[in-house]
Amino acid sequence: MNEAQANPLFGIEAIVVGASAGGVEALLTIFGELPEGFALPIIAVLHLPDERRSQLAEVFARRLRIPVKEAQDKEVIVAGTVYFAGPGYHLSVEHDRSLSLSQEDRVHHSRPAIDYLFASAADAYGKGLLAILLTGANQDGAHGLVHVKQSGGTTVVQDPDEARIAVMPLAALALHTPDHILTLSRIASLLASLESSPC
Repeated sequence: MNEAQANPLFGIEAIVVGASAGGVEALLTIFGELPEGFALPIIAVLHLPDERRSQLAEVFARRLRIPVKEAQDKEVIVAGTVYFAGPGYHLSVEHDRSLSLSQEDRVHHSRPAIDYLFASAADAYGKGLLAILLTGANQDGAHGLVHVKQSGGTTVVQDPDEARIAVMPLAALALHTPDHILTLSRIASLLASLESSPC
């Protein structure tokens, strides 16, 4: 049995994560386990109020072992970095694997919207994408996860029994069956395990 068969997540090139209410604690739980030198890029949308400048990148940078930054328009995605969408802009991934910010209409009352990120990343990475949807109080991310699945990517939904607010995970589960339904600690272990698979 070769390495690819032994590890169902062989070939993952990028990770996208979406969360809403309760998301800061959830993201700290899963990102806090990542080892120094983690080799994959992670792009995250956490719903935020538009009005204020986001402190997310600063908060996470102090707590994580890998670099964290707020995504900039036209920025080329670098491996081993966590990118957060800033408030007030949709964040998407272009086919050349750079980031793009836009102010198109809100999706599910949200900008940035998780669906927007997930769908664009699925188009850019195809089967190389791992998409994770966490706690939240609206339907954002459910359609994006379906798009990831249809593009050949791998989908993970936080166990709704554990989610601080289960609306978002349940909305996703109502639309499709993800590859994995996991607790935060299992998601953290899954991400850390990607480190050992050869690129």
